[in-house]
Parts: sequence; structure tokens; C-alpha cells
Amino acid sequence: MTITISIMVLMAAAIVLPLLYIARRQRRGASVRKALTAHFYSFFGLLAMVTIFGFASASPAAAADEALTQTTAFADGLKYLSAALAVGLSGLGGGIAVSSAAAAALGAMSENDGIFGKALIFVGLAEGVALYGLLVALLMLFM
Repeated sequence: MTITISIMVLMAAAIVLPLLYIARRQRRGASVRKALTAHFYSFFGLLAMVTIFGFASASPAAAADEALTQTTAFADGLKYLSAALAVGLSGLGGGIAVSSAAAAALGAMSENDGIFGKALIFVGLAEGVALYGLLVALLMLFM
């Protein structure tokens, strides 16, 4: 019980403390690229450590039904996590693509009004990335 609470505190610290450091560097006008990269790798490294620790702390003497229930619950958790990642990352990628495509389309339409249809197609293709992520997530959840 105490180990679980300490791991939760460690995870919270791994998220909050580097972000405070990054905010302080940004206020000073210093580069935050290295700090953001270190935050990214430390967070996901800590997440992997907690996942491995969760596997290692499972008691081997558990009953077969309990092990099956835990395995099913773990599989359901991973299913929801993968669906959330599919939607989140595809939404992020779609947003980046739409911002680039829409800016270029508006610039091109300011010079030539006749390319509205072509520009709209490119913006729609960029939005499709997010929709594909949503479809993949729904397939993961309900198949």
C-alpha cells in the first residue's frame, strides 16, 4: 500500500516538476527544447517502470480465477489506453495538418479565387487523419 502511494507521488512529481522547470526557463528566454525532450523521456520511462513493477508485484500464488480476472481487467485497460492514444494522437496530427493546409489554402485563395475546391479537398484530407484515428479506436473497443 505504501509502495503504491509512493509510486503515485513519484509519477505526479515526474509530471509537474519538469514542467515548472520548463516554465521558468521559458520566462528567462532560454531554450526549452532539451528540457521538453528530457521530460518526455523521463515520463514515459517512469511509466514503463511502473508497468513493469506492476507485473513483477503480481503474486504467483493467486488462484486461477483471480488471475483470469486480473488478466481480463489488464487487457481491458490496455484496450482503453490504446483507443485513447489512437484518438488523441490522430487528433493532434490532424490538427497540425489542418493548420498547415488551411494556412496554405487561405494564402493561395487570396491570390486566385478559382482554387477554392482544390484547397477544400486538401483541408478535408488533413481532417480525415483524425477521423481514421477515431474509427480505429472504435474498432479496438467494439471488436
